[in-house]
Amino acid sequence: MSLSDSLKPLTLALLIALACILRYSPASAARLETLVVAGGCFWCVEADFEEVPGVVNAVSGYTGGTVKNPTYKKVSSDKTGHYEAVQITFDPNVVSRESLLGMFFRSVDPTDAGGQFCDRGQSHRAAVFVSNNAEKALATRVKAQAQSDLGKVVVTQILNETRFYPAEADHQNYYKGTNLVLTRFGPKRQNKAYKLYRKACGRDARVRELWGAAAPFAGS
Repeated sequence: MSLSDSLKPLTLALLIALACILRYSPASAARLETLVVAGGCFWCVEADFEEVPGVVNAVSGYTGGTVKNPTYKKVSSDKTGHYEAVQITFDPNVVSRESLLGMFFRSVDPTDAGGQFCDRGQSHRAAVFVSNNAEKALATRVKAQAQSDLGKVVVTQILNETRFYPAEADHQNYYKGTNLVLTRFGPKRQNKAYKLYRKACGRDARVRELWGAAAPFAGS
């Protein structure tokens, strides 16, 4: 057997391995999509959607306004035009955009135009952000279905997507953080503070009141 003949199986194996890498890795990354929603406290929205199968990541941040590089303090002043929002990265082969939108409308109070639950003001209003006509048409259809199911006027806005700014590091994954923070309940670990805040804010109680068994995250 010549040297060239002995190298053929190795070459073939390498070519197969390379084909697998090119087939699965880039393709998997290319399939991922994003959905940006605002549902009041971004800690809660992030916590809710990170538990959904098919969601790869959820990032708390700010969008919808015109102020560049916004901070939590500035956005909370309601003078930036930004919403507290969450950018959801998902695999559409596992969970569809339509399904995520359906979950979103049933995880907020879509009848409230002045904020969400105990969090009031512009930055805490609910909204869906879209980047093209197809996404707008889908969001509009899901909103209409939510309104029909609820039997009440849904005021949650569907807005054109603008630049999304990730929030400060201490707001990411707040719901499972272990840093000690000072709260109105006294010094608490972040994960404990989050649970106390969510309950005190009445989020799950209101969502259950509106949606009953259709509420996907009440009690998270």
